[in-house]
Amino acid sequence: MERYPSRVANVNGTRRQQQALATREEIFRRAEILFLENGYVATTIDAIAREAGVAVQTIYNSVGSKAAILNTILERIVTGTDASVTVSEIMSARVADAADLPAAVQVLADWMVEFNERAGAVFAVLKQAAAVDPEIGRLDRMRSRRRLQNYGRAAAQFRQRGAIPSGTSDAEMAASIWAIGHPEVYTALVVEAGWTVDAYRRWVSGALAHLMIP
Repeated sequence: MERYPSRVANVNGTRRQQQALATREEIFRRAEILFLENGYVATTIDAIAREAGVAVQTIYNSVGSKAAILNTILERIVTGTDASVTVSEIMSARVADAADLPAAVQVLADWMVEFNERAGAVFAVLKQAAAVDPEIGRLDRMRSRRRLQNYGRAAAQFRQRGAIPSGTSDAEMAASIWAIGHPEVYTALVVEAGWTVDAYRRWVSGALAHLMIP
């Protein structure tokens, strides 16, 4: 005898999961719009809930605090996915696939431009919020340390290609790469100084090449 109730339960469970995912997507989408339009401080959980058409408690239950929402939005923008793949893994794979050292340097430069183009506006929201919200301040410092760690792994990868000058540690090289690709530099040059993205890309490429190609 077939267990039709079990089939119905499975269908209902799948439907609930799909609805939950759709709700999360709508929360993130609406929150990103509000953050960019109004800033972090002026965007309340109540406002996000109202725009997403959900209860406030639904936001806390499904995605967490306002800081958690901002952090997840940044992660999704940077990686281009909601999967468990990390930024370091993406960057390392691209560098590893490069044919030679100049190509690998260009891959890193392109990655920095891609990262800052996608995340620059939301990163600016993060920096503004960090000045007034201790939780966001901790998040900002955590993300900064993580970028430096990622570039430390990149430096070790480039050392294997003969790119690190004698006497320069991986940590020193990581700091230099981190400084060149920092989102605040992108903001200063592209947003504030009016550089085109192509001009910024040429500058990043040149700075990295000068730093790493013997």
